[in-house]
Amino acid sequence: MITFDLTGKVAVVTGASSGLGQQFARALSEQGCDVAILARRKERLEEFSKELKQNGHDCLPVSCDVTDEESIKNAVNAVVNHFGKIDILVNNAGVVEYSSGLHDHTTAQWDKVLDTDLKGVFLMAREVSTIMMKQKYGRIINISSVGGIQAGPSQVSYFAAKGGVVNLTKAMAGDLAPYGILVNAIA
Repeated sequence: MITFDLTGKVAVVTGASSGLGQQFARALSEQGCDVAILARRKERLEEFSKELKQNGHDCLPVSCDVTDEESIKNAVNAVVNHFGKIDILVNNAGVVEYSSGLHDHTTAQWDKVLDTDLKGVFLMAREVSTIMMKQKYGRIINISSVGGIQAGPSQVSYFAAKGGVVNLTKAMAGDLAPYGILVNAIA
């Protein structure tokens, strides 16, 4: 495994109560990073934080709904109050809604996915980047999907949201580069 030293860095990982979010948080912690893990299910975060603390680095579980601006502001404030800074943001929180295609995909499904997978990335990055801009340093990693570039059937809203994440990432990269903030997407 390739290793790199993140000692002294603070990372925020959204959607960290399961799946890829846990893997990202685990990898960051194993490389020396203190990690704030965010998700709606705080009880799962608290259990996971026990595992991460075994790496000898701090872990802060914070309840956060990335579709809610106030929840994001409260979560970011909690992280900054605890750690004093945020160096890395992994925008991972996401959902998918399946249907048989365009005509079977409901407005409720569309709204749920776009609010979480695209709007949530925007809201979280906007809030965290204000901290990073003051620091003149930051790394934002937005989790997209191959489906954001090469869409297929049955996941209309997911593919639209992830395509939006690709272009949002490009726009954010240009806006934030003068502040020493690198923005990338992983598909």
